[in-house]
Amino acid sequence: MLRQPSDPVVRDLVNRARVARMNRRQLLRGASLGAAMLGMGSLAACAGSSGPGDGSRGTVRWANWTYYLDYDDETGGWPSLDAFMEQSDIRVEYFEDIDDNKTFIAKIKDQLKLEQDTGYDVMVPSDTTLVRLLEQEQITEFDRSLMPNVDAQMIDLVQHASFDPERTWSIPYQAGMTGLVYNTQLYPKGVREVSDLWAPELKGKVNLLTEQDDTLALIMLEQGVDIEGDWGDDEFEAALDVAAKHISSGQVATVKGNSYTQDLEQETVWAGMAWSGDIAILNEDAGEEIWKFVVPESGASVFVDSFCMPKATGAFEQVHELIDYYYEPEVAAQVAEYVQYVTPVAGAREAMEKLNPALAENPLIFPDDAMSKRIFDMRSLTAEEDNRYSQAYQRILGN
Repeated sequence: MLRQPSDPVVRDLVNRARVARMNRRQLLRGASLGAAMLGMGSLAACAGSSGPGDGSRGTVRWANWTYYLDYDDETGGWPSLDAFMEQSDIRVEYFEDIDDNKTFIAKIKDQLKLEQDTGYDVMVPSDTTLVRLLEQEQITEFDRSLMPNVDAQMIDLVQHASFDPERTWSIPYQAGMTGLVYNTQLYPKGVREVSDLWAPELKGKVNLLTEQDDTLALIMLEQGVDIEGDWGDDEFEAALDVAAKHISSGQVATVKGNSYTQDLEQETVWAGMAWSGDIAILNEDAGEEIWKFVVPESGASVFVDSFCMPKATGAFEQVHELIDYYYEPEVAAQVAEYVQYVTPVAGAREAMEKLNPALAENPLIFPDDAMSKRIFDMRSLTAEEDNRYSQAYQRILGN
């Protein structure tokens, strides 16, 4: 049996999935709803009370980012997830509850520390956050023998992490690039480097990201820093000074997590920093390329978001079955066609050639040699650095 959340706050977190169904695009466009509402799940992700996918083999509660699973606007469902539930008879309650890493973990930090139910059985934070969870012994080790597809299909790019060399505590779900974006209609001049965001005509129309590593990595790359190497306080402070200057001057209008996409849609932001797949989805929904994603000439930073299990989970085997399903090449291609991030599944490119041949040649999903040379992996911070740098970043945001 699954352990039921006892904390009222956690109970409320879980119950948010049981609200009336609403169109996902309307939800994301509703500025008045705020970032907290972005975590709403959909009844479409939960099977009915009988028949295939009725949960006779258990329930998995999955926390993920917005725009991070194939979604069908017409049916209000997630096709790949619906298929998994039907074939497995495992019920999945799906929550788009991660807007940025720190705010998400802050909501469940007490439960994680006490090894109590967080309201989730599996979640997908970034590796930069996962390293802290592992250091604090707040997540559960995977049994790789239960995931044959993972062993057979994981690409070399994500096979080994410095904090988890054999990927026994973290299983990559998606990878992507942090780069730049601009509105091709409102700002056709475009941007090619971070410094282009400081143009006078963009004052008050620029966004940065709440993810400290992502924002400062782009600034550091333009400053000539080897972000994969032995950089330290001097390089961090030089990049922080740039961000602080343009936040305090009003050049930067917003600093947000995934909800930055609302500002792009509402045209309050014309240019800024972005995650690659988000922009592809916005353009697809718009039916034209309104927003252009740019890999800066000085380089972009790569991120990996990985499955992990909090210690208080009652769905150990079911989580493994779910993850292994998403490492089937055909399923991975189906997800990649929608989210348009780098898939960690080796056979997905061949499957994509059959599903959508044009996307099989997209270097933002399947990086070629030229693209690979322009993306860099920010070195892992020590716990002391992470704490100190995070506090410094929060100060320039006024927090």
